[in-house]
Amino acid sequence: MIYNSSSQQQTIKFAQQFARQLKGGDVVVLRGQLGAGKTHFAKGVALALGITDTVTSPTFAIHNIYYGRLTLHHFDFYRLTEREGEYLGFEEFIGDSSSITLIEWADNVPSLIPGRHITVDITITGDTSRHITVNYV
Repeated sequence: MIYNSSSQQQTIKFAQQFARQLKGGDVVVLRGQLGAGKTHFAKGVALALGITDTVTSPTFAIHNIYYGRLTLHHFDFYRLTEREGEYLGFEEFIGDSSSITLIEWADNVPSLIPGRHITVDITITGDTSRHITVNYV
């Protein structure tokens, strides 16, 4: 699935549409450079799950939890090594049928990512435009 977004709002709207097909236990890896729009994508997923809390980047918190029709676990491994990720107990959240797991900067902890997941690549193509590619792994 490929989508071209010309604004943050379009990215959020696309993420809402994408999230409607997610089911409990799904793991979504969000990839893109700093400022690509990973957190805006997460905001759209949260809206589709009926989450009304403000979604923020978990860069410093590492893990944010939001409650809706499914629980959203939003991880950011930007500042972590693989070994540090193992200490978080991250694997406890993977595959939980009552939640969706979003992971930013998963390339920092490749051994923790399950074989079955969805990858969302967000590429900056202009000041506000993005190219979004969704792949099912």
